[in-house]
Amino acid sequence: MVKNKDRIHAMRHSLAHIMAAAIKELWPEAKFGVGPVIDDGFYYDIDLGDKAITEDDLPQIESKMKELIKADLAFEQFDVSIDEAIKKENENNQTYKVELLQDLKNKGTTSVNDVDSSTLDVSKIDSVSYYRCGNFEDLCRGPHVESTGKVGAFKLHKLAGAYWRGNETKPMLQRVYGVAFSNQKELDEYFELMSEAEKRDHRKLGQELELFTFSDLVGSGLPLFKPKGATLRSLLGRYSQQLRQERGFEEVWIPHVTKVDLYKQSGHWDKFGDELFIVKSQETSDDLALKPMNCPHHAQIYASQMHSYRDLPIKYMENTTVYRDEKSGELHGLSRVRSITMDDSHAFATPSQVESVVTELVEAAQELYQVLGMDLSLRLSFRDNSSNYLGEESLWDEAQLSLESIAKKQKLKYIIEAGEAAFYGPKLDFMAVDAIGREWQLATVQLDFIQPQRFGLEYVSEDGSRQTPVMVHAALLGSFERFLSVYIEHTNGRFPFWVAPDQVRILTVNEDVLGYVEKVTELFSKMVLSRPLKNNQLRFSVDDSNQSLGKKIHQAETEKIPIILIVGPKDEKSQEVSVRKDGKDQKVELSKLEEFLLSI
Repeated sequence: MVKNKDRIHAMRHSLAHIMAAAIKELWPEAKFGVGPVIDDGFYYDIDLGDKAITEDDLPQIESKMKELIKADLAFEQFDVSIDEAIKKENENNQTYKVELLQDLKNKGTTSVNDVDSSTLDVSKIDSVSYYRCGNFEDLCRGPHVESTGKVGAFKLHKLAGAYWRGNETKPMLQRVYGVAFSNQKELDEYFELMSEAEKRDHRKLGQELELFTFSDLVGSGLPLFKPKGATLRSLLGRYSQQLRQERGFEEVWIPHVTKVDLYKQSGHWDKFGDELFIVKSQETSDDLALKPMNCPHHAQIYASQMHSYRDLPIKYMENTTVYRDEKSGELHGLSRVRSITMDDSHAFATPSQVESVVTELVEAAQELYQVLGMDLSLRLSFRDNSSNYLGEESLWDEAQLSLESIAKKQKLKYIIEAGEAAFYGPKLDFMAVDAIGREWQLATVQLDFIQPQRFGLEYVSEDGSRQTPVMVHAALLGSFERFLSVYIEHTNGRFPFWVAPDQVRILTVNEDVLGYVEKVTELFSKMVLSRPLKNNQLRFSVDDSNQSLGKKIHQAETEKIPIILIVGPKDEKSQEVSVRKDGKDQKVELSKLEEFLLSI
């Protein structure tokens, strides 16, 4: 039986094919790139030469697609030889398809990435698959549904530009996006979700709440955090540190620039060399880079002295910024930036200690996200059969079995995803669900048997022999910037009391109560919250402006301040304050105000 997700995948793939057929009828000169399935829908890359599809054209394309769907045309699959396919596409002037077929013939792949063709048995690739519906035929491996009438509900919803095969030196094509679900109800629910997501857009809220900004003079993808945003990220970072310190991690510090030799030895240079910011020194001939990750540096701290098995596990942590030269077209608010602050942790352990180290990190992640009000699920990110990974397969098998064993012992629900591992080892990726049901990969725990070998890391075992430790990578928040993009939208900017940049706003009814307000603020200045973040001083502000009380309340609510205190002459007389929380008002005695706030 075909699983539902496979059926929806086939529907979306079929709709991409139908959209291409409709566009070909409307613009016979159209050239086609690729048309894959994506989350929630599909797209197709189109080249109309000097013409361009506009938003106004989307209803016309939809109408033509619905004609094809109503006709309930069968999807028919057939194979042709590669040479015949190349000839066919050349005759049809489909230059992009020809390029894909030539790569398939010569390299055995259509990937934009370079491959070692010596590892591929190209001689076995002698034919390719096409699908036909009506008069339209398209190079495609499928799968498709049985006929055009079985594709569910869809809507074309946006256009974008996309370089052919993601290469900025190649032509810019038009990407036409569609969303698709099994039925109209699911499609309507999707657009309701998108409407709510638009309201929660962290870029909009970040500006409204004065959390962060960007500057053309500073550069794209390099966010600047304002006082409130800096407070928010500092508090979250401190809590992550607290959770790790409670589990024996010690803080270290590393520089932001390094010799590229470090990354060549770790293996990162070969995998991510094109993502590095290269630094030119006026004093040394060393090839330098802004650090794109921290693990090789922490490995060097470990390597600075010999360790005994009695010393292990050795646990390092720091909140620090790395830099990656992300493509301009992929930058998006805080969710994709070029300066990335991480709550990075690295433990060096004996094989027998791995389970306890990973378990305590799993517990730390669970504690963090429970406090943040986000449900977690677990993904075991393992390697696939490609050549994208370092190290012997036997080490990978050992690491993957170890992680799955830990997940089972902890009775964690998990799924296994092949191809999602880091190049040096498998991962436990925590998937957090936000307030409107979207899933995000945030916290991660990773095993690494490779870097310790490449750096020659050792410890003296109980029998006196020298052994290689296992390196355990972990991040609870992950990228602060990306986490904040998720968390701002999850909370809709209404942060929990403990982490809100401005926790309390005191509003005066008139200037007669300024003396009483001083008494209240004196109490606040001495107040320290203890949970969940220890030694967290109360953050408050006073609005004693000449504006009306109504305007002051509106301003505080617009800024989403968790607690509003209203102080008037009657409150002073009764030694009380009026507390406004979640739109509800109550009176609290001044002597009990600290107890009230500490209980929130």
